[in-house]
Amino acid sequence: MKPAVLIIIGVLTAIGGALYLSARPAHERPAAERSAAPEPAPRGVRTEITFLYSTEKQAWVEEAAADFQTANPLIRVNLVGLGSLEAAQAILEGRERPTVWSPADSAVLRMLASDWATDPTREPLFAADGDAAPRPLVVTPLVFVAWEARAEVLTRASGGHAVSWRLIQDAVSSDQGWPAVGGPPEWGFVKLGHTDPTRSNSGLQALLLASLDFYGKQGGLTVADLLEPDFQRWLGELERGVGRFQETTGALMTDMVRFGPARYDIGVVYENLAIAQLSQPEGQWGALRVLYPPLTFWSDHPAAVLQGEWVLPRQREAALEWLRYLRSRPVQRRALAHGFRPADPTVPMAAEGTESPFQRMEAQGIQVDVPPSAGVPDGAVVRNLLTLWSRRVGNARAP
Repeated sequence: MKPAVLIIIGVLTAIGGALYLSARPAHERPAAERSAAPEPAPRGVRTEITFLYSTEKQAWVEEAAADFQTANPLIRVNLVGLGSLEAAQAILEGRERPTVWSPADSAVLRMLASDWATDPTREPLFAADGDAAPRPLVVTPLVFVAWEARAEVLTRASGGHAVSWRLIQDAVSSDQGWPAVGGPPEWGFVKLGHTDPTRSNSGLQALLLASLDFYGKQGGLTVADLLEPDFQRWLGELERGVGRFQETTGALMTDMVRFGPARYDIGVVYENLAIAQLSQPEGQWGALRVLYPPLTFWSDHPAAVLQGEWVLPRQREAALEWLRYLRSRPVQRRALAHGFRPADPTVPMAAEGTESPFQRMEAQGIQVDVPPSAGVPDGAVVRNLLTLWSRRVGNARAP
């Protein structure tokens, strides 16, 4: 065969191979090829990314996104607010395919990672390290809010110490109502409010903290702990004191203020939502006060760029730029005004040149120094706790 013909055949073979490789879906390409340096977006072409985030930080996210878009006109951030547990399930089922996800805390993120890994054909959903790996954006602890007079009774009943879940359980499960913990009989039964743990992250955190308090642990909750009959009975009695389970923490806070102690004596909410409410004028039911439990959960609002096949290289780079902006010092400082604590430890709690809400609301129970945070449980523990709650409480409340 002539040399010229051989050259032509070689060229055609190379072109065919290149076309085959480029046509293969991202998840079928070799890992080395997928991890190669991303090709920059063509000049003047806008890159769109989707930021799926928990709604507790909506005001801060929307404010930051508006400024980011002005400074970065070639990156469009599509904001999608969704509850953390609902978002995790939607990603798992393929109904949501975000570029970046930021749930309320790492417990939900770990649960999704665990569920995702049950399919061995899929690569991990989150990077283990680097800028794309899960890292906090802002933080806020879980707290109790109670009407002022009721908060004083609970504080006395706890001997001046932090109000524990064991004390709350004793109060809500007693047939004697408020007199069982030193309150007047006209207050009736003790009414607790927290969200549906299968729909809202604060409700899930409430269950986890109550479970740890029962066992006297700061972490290390196991699936075996959840199977103990005494624990299940104790948790069931606590949950019977919850009149209704709201789907979001914001709806619970709104309901508490609207209906007063006739519906809720005590609510379990995020500190940032409590701060937002305390910033408002007192309503007809008087003042609210924040109580910190002896052990809390920090909602660390982790954010990560997903490693799904639907995330293009240039979207990944745009997403990293968006996360760098959210973690910048000016944007972290602005989180203070929304009641969040900055994830950046170098940002002072007292906003520069102004008085932060953490200083302004000390009389209403807000503290700069808060109790220790519980350890983040394994995904299997979270899943089994939700199953236990659905079996003992959720099914019993179903219409």
